Amino acid sequence: MRSTAIVTALLLLAIVPGTARAQAVQAVPSVDLPRYAGTWYEQAHLPLFFQRNCVANTTAEYTLRDDGRIDVVNQCDDAKGKRTEARGIARKVGGSTSKLEVRFAPAFLSFLPAVWGDYWIIGLDADYRWAIVGTPDRKYLWFLTRDKAIAQDDMDTLVAKAEALGYDTSRLIRTEQR
Repeated sequence: MRSTAIVTALLLLAIVPGTARAQAVQAVPSVDLPRYAGTWYEQAHLPLFFQRNCVANTTAEYTLRDDGRIDVVNQCDDAKGKRTEARGIARKVGGSTSKLEVRFAPAFLSFLPAVWGDYWIIGLDADYRWAIVGTPDRKYLWFLTRDKAIAQDDMDTLVAKAEALGYDTSRLIRTEQR
């Protein structure tokens, strides 16, 4: 009887963590894109090859276009204080305003699915003061705010929200905003 209980407990321990992570990531129901447009300050992100040289002052600027797409300008400072910039474009996925795809590759490569990356808004403050952006595979994650600074309690709340969605927040890189 005791060995059956131990085996059952071990099976539950093996199954439960996988069940939590297996639940699909959900984007927020909808986003008012004109309200979402503008400047956002990155507070933290999961490691990303394209951000490997960014050490401070990372921002994202979103501008709505007449064709329904969104111009994206990401900027950051490198270790020498040089400002770098990446320009891209975002498009809605299936008409969703919270599931977007972003491309930073040249326009002539737009036909290639691999150049489009997922950009899902998975958490959004009712007043559009903060946003949590992630990918459905949980590989990438960003915390964005309208203000340069965020109180530690508020940051802790965002981290807890991301953890509840199954993201590995132990690898978060905090972004310095000066």
